[in-house]
Amino acid sequence: MKLINIFKISLGVAIISMATSCETYLDVNENPNNPQDAPISGLMTNATYETSLNVYRIGSITSNYVQYLASPNPGTSSDIMEPINYSGTWFSLYDVMTDLTDLIRKAEESGANHHLGAGKVLMALNLGMTVDIWGSVPYSEGFNFTSVTPVYDNDQQLYTEILSLLDQAIANLSGPTSISIGGDDFIFNGNVSKWIKFANMLKARNLLHTSGSASYNPNEVLTALSNGFTANADDAKVDFFEQRFNPWAQIAINNQNLLLGGWISTQFIEALDGTSYPASDPRLPLMVGRTNAGQFVGVENGAGRGNAPESGARSTLIPGQFYTSTQSPVLIATFAEQKFIEAEAAFASDKGRAYQAYLDGISAHMQMLGVSSVAQQAYLQDPSVSMGEANFTIDAVFKEKWVALFLHPETWNDARRFDYGYKDMTTPQNLNPALNGQFIRRLAYPDSEVSRNGKNVPEVTLLDRIWWDQ
Repeated sequence: MKLINIFKISLGVAIISMATSCETYLDVNENPNNPQDAPISGLMTNATYETSLNVYRIGSITSNYVQYLASPNPGTSSDIMEPINYSGTWFSLYDVMTDLTDLIRKAEESGANHHLGAGKVLMALNLGMTVDIWGSVPYSEGFNFTSVTPVYDNDQQLYTEILSLLDQAIANLSGPTSISIGGDDFIFNGNVSKWIKFANMLKARNLLHTSGSASYNPNEVLTALSNGFTANADDAKVDFFEQRFNPWAQIAINNQNLLLGGWISTQFIEALDGTSYPASDPRLPLMVGRTNAGQFVGVENGAGRGNAPESGARSTLIPGQFYTSTQSPVLIATFAEQKFIEAEAAFASDKGRAYQAYLDGISAHMQMLGVSSVAQQAYLQDPSVSMGEANFTIDAVFKEKWVALFLHPETWNDARRFDYGYKDMTTPQNLNPALNGQFIRRLAYPDSEVSRNGKNVPEVTLLDRIWWDQ
C-alpha cells in the first residue's frame, strides 16, 4: 500500500475515533474536549477500514463453530459452544453503523451520491452481519440518539431493510455525484463500478440466506449475480500495511511466541488431506502450517490437543501464508464465493450451469491462493471433485464453499442453512449441555445490552433460530 494511503488511514482513524467516541447510541455522556463532527472523507476511510475488521471479528468467533479452528485446551468456551459475552464485537458493529449514519446524512446533504451509495452498501453489510449472528437488533431507534434504550427491530423486517439499502445504493452509485470517492475508500479505492458489482453480490448473498423460506426466489439471486463480480480482481477486500498487520497474521505471530491461538480443527485437516474425501487438496499447505515433523495434525474441537506426536504438536495458522502474511487482505466478499452462490441458486433449475459454477468457484479460489496450474488440474480432474453433472450434489457445493471461505463469517450462515451437514462434522467433545447435543444457532445477546437495555432485549437461547434458519 502506498505511503499516502497509510497516512490517510492513520489520519482517518484518528479523526473518527475522536468524532464517534461519544456518538453511538450506547454512550450517554458527551466529551466536551472531542469534536462532534467529522468530514465525509474521514468517515469513508474509517468505515471501509473498520468494516473489514468487523468481518475478521465475527470470523474469529464463528471459525470454531464451523470447525476451521479449535482450542488447544479442552473444554474452551468457544469450542464447546457456551454463551460468551461479545460486547466488544457489538460495540464495533454499532460504532461503524453510527459513522455510516453520519456519512449517509452528509452525503445526502452535499449531493455526494457515490459516497451515499457506498455508505448504504456498508450499512447493509454491517447490519446484515449483526442480524445474522444475533437476530433481532436495534436499528430504527439505534442512531437517532433520542433513547438510550432503543427498541429491537424484527430480524425478518431488517432483512427487508438490508435489501432495500442495497437497491438504493445501486441507484445512487449509478448516477452523478458532487464529490468523487477516490482514496477515501480502502476497499475499491473509489472504483464505482466495483461498488455496484459488490452491492449486487451482497444482494445475492442475502437473498440466498432465505433459501429455506417461502419467499425465496432463486431467479432473484441469479439476476443479482448477473451484475456482480466477474473475476477475482473484483474481490471486496482491505489490504493491510506495515503499521497495522493483518489480524490473522497477528494471531499466527502470537502463536509462534506461545500466545496460543489459530490452531486448526481436525475436521478441516481431514477434509483436505484425503481422510474424509478421496482427493488430497493442494490448498492445504497454502492455508495452514505443518508440524515440525512435516505433518498436518488437527485438534479435535472441545477435546484440546491431548497427547500426540511431538508432545502434542498440531497444525496452526503460521506467518507468511495467503491468509496470514502481515500485509494480506481481509476478504469481505470474493468472486469465488459468488460462483458458489450461483451454483446453489441454479442447482434446481439448471444443473449444468450449477456444475460449471461449482468448478469455477474452486478454480477461482485456487488461483487466489496461487496453486500451480498442474496442481489445479490434478485436483479438478479427480473423479470425486469432477464427478460429472449427473452425480453432482448440493453437498459438493457446500463442501467446496466451506474450503474457499476459510475463516470467513459467511460460512456460519451456510453451516446453519446446511444444518451442519458437512461430512464427518460432529458436535464437539464436552459440548455445552444446554445445547442438548445440537449445534449452536445464534449468539447470546451481549452483557452490555442486557444490563443497559434489558427491557428490550429478546429472551432467547443458543438453540433459538433467527428467521431464515428454519
